[in-house]
Amino acid sequence: MKDVEKIKVLIVDDHQVVRQGLRTFLELQEDISVIGEAEDGQQAVERVRRLEPDVVLMDLVMPHMDGITATQQVLALGTGAKVIALTSFSEDDKVFPAIQAGASSYLLKDVSPDGLVEAIRAVHRGEARLHPEITRKLMQQVSQKHNAPQDSSAMDELTGREQEVLRLIAKGRSNREIAEELFISEKTVKTHVSNILGKLQLEQRTQLVIYAIKNKLVDTQ
Repeated sequence: MKDVEKIKVLIVDDHQVVRQGLRTFLELQEDISVIGEAEDGQQAVERVRRLEPDVVLMDLVMPHMDGITATQQVLALGTGAKVIALTSFSEDDKVFPAIQAGASSYLLKDVSPDGLVEAIRAVHRGEARLHPEITRKLMQQVSQKHNAPQDSSAMDELTGREQEVLRLIAKGRSNREIAEELFISEKTVKTHVSNILGKLQLEQRTQLVIYAIKNKLVDTQ
């Protein structure tokens, strides 16, 4: 039987109990391997450099170096690691800086274990996951922020199908779910996502969510 290629995860949190709880659950997953832990941002950057994880679960409020600064430095290393902000805080002064710093997903610690595992898998596939409360905040307040382009004329460059894909991304659909809903292949969805990012001059899937919300492509009620 062929071995499953495991997603290498680094857990960053200043509370040992939290780290141990996450490790215990994640190590039950056949496709996930916890390769290390860090208790602050400085350790996180050093261990990403040394261990080269695929996904980093990053707490935001920690001593020595906070998770937002650590996220910036982790991504600057260029190892390919993706960061999931996993925190207890949903305030704007945490959400928007974390997304600006490059976090691929933003989850609150009340996320279900299954939801966390799916988020890790999704981020590893190049997708994004936002906690529902965070999505609501984006919908309510993103028009007052500067995290995404405001020029909706860029939408004119998207094909009708690309606009459909963008709306579904903003609703939190995965590539697989989009493929099923639009009756196209997952490979085609990935091509559309790449084209959309290029046309809108964005880099991350999370930025697409913000762009769609800001330009009223999804229902914000």
